[in-house]
Amino acid sequence: MFIIEDEAHAELQDGEFETEQDAMAELHRRALLPWDQTPNVAPCTSWRTCGRRYELVEYDKSATPWRELSRRQILDISAEGVRWHT
Repeated sequence: MFIIEDEAHAELQDGEFETEQDAMAELHRRALLPWDQTPNVAPCTSWRTCGRRYELVEYDKSATPWRELSRRQILDISAEGVRWHT
């Protein structure tokens, strides 16, 4: 199972994704949205100069608590623009 996390604000984003492709599709959708609109607007008081740093986190849901399998920086969105990580 995959989730999207905003690493900059330690904030889990809505939704769980069964496949990496589904999670990546959501990140591509977010990259097309304005940086200062939901869900991209940062939750902090300095949101105008802040942004989101989206990570893709894979979990093993069969473990209790969930066991993290991998974590990768994927996408940054801010007033400066969109930046994809490879």
